[in-house]
Amino acid sequence: MQVPGPLKTLFSYFPLYTHPPLNANAKGNKTLEGPTIWARLSKTNNSADAVLSSDVECLKWQAYLALRGLSGIRVRFDVDAQGAIDGRLPNLHVPFDASATYSWSADNNKKSSTGPIDDSTALLSAPRIVEWVDAKLAHSALDDAWEGYKDEAAKDESRAWVSLLEGNVHAALLLSQPAQSFLESLLAPPSPPSTSLESILVPPPPPSTGFLSLLPSYSFTLFSPFGNTSNTTGSVRISSATKISVFEKYPDAIKALSERLGTDKWFLGSEYPTPLDALIFAYLHCILQSSEAVRKEVTRRVNLVAWELRVRAMVKAAFDRA
Repeated sequence: MQVPGPLKTLFSYFPLYTHPPLNANAKGNKTLEGPTIWARLSKTNNSADAVLSSDVECLKWQAYLALRGLSGIRVRFDVDAQGAIDGRLPNLHVPFDASATYSWSADNNKKSSTGPIDDSTALLSAPRIVEWVDAKLAHSALDDAWEGYKDEAAKDESRAWVSLLEGNVHAALLLSQPAQSFLESLLAPPSPPSTSLESILVPPPPPSTGFLSLLPSYSFTLFSPFGNTSNTTGSVRISSATKISVFEKYPDAIKALSERLGTDKWFLGSEYPTPLDALIFAYLHCILQSSEAVRKEVTRRVNLVAWELRVRAMVKAAFDRA
């Protein structure tokens, strides 16, 4: 049956192209040379030799790997978050060790991934990184009396510092980032849901009232300290009073951090680095690469700057660009 002329003319505007199959030896499918972390590219340094992410969620895991003593880890910045497990970076792509005992299997992780992963590797989401490192080093922090801290009091205190960093410091870093315009938010690709700004504020901001509550809402995306945060301005709007409150508390948080570090090598007087040190480094590094509104509070404290510089060298030395 012959295709009618008008229909054939219409189809000519939508040609069908065919391409040869992908080469099995192409760069994207070559044998994995070693552990490779997928992270967000640095916004301030995207040179070919850059190995540190500017996203706190990615950077804290980079620091965790380095401070646990691992090295020779490759880093990739060319994988979008939509290609990661659950749409969230970082992911760790590792050679699968059949002799190790994990609570997960390579097959389960490959089913959750969206990219081509060969049969000899496993793709891990961030929560699985700790277990992989423990198996790699044949040692877990849980084996230590106080999880690496000098005593039980320091272990308990570490929880308070994590809460401070993930609360007020997190909020200040978020608010210091330039927001996307309405047009940019429309053109930006959809991002997976994550922790919103209002959910970390204590107390949370009040709901919108009055005339502003009638305005249509829209979402905009920020590079947050804990992933790509989609902030909706409809149900909850961050008022000027809330912003002022966040930035009034922020200097006190940085001052307390500086005073607690003092001249110690690691926070809370630990003999060796702990996960808290990895988290603090990630925040300090991102703050120092951020706007003057938050950077100045860190740069005026010499011990924090010197500590970040020393730890940065250790973390950078553990990674190579893939």
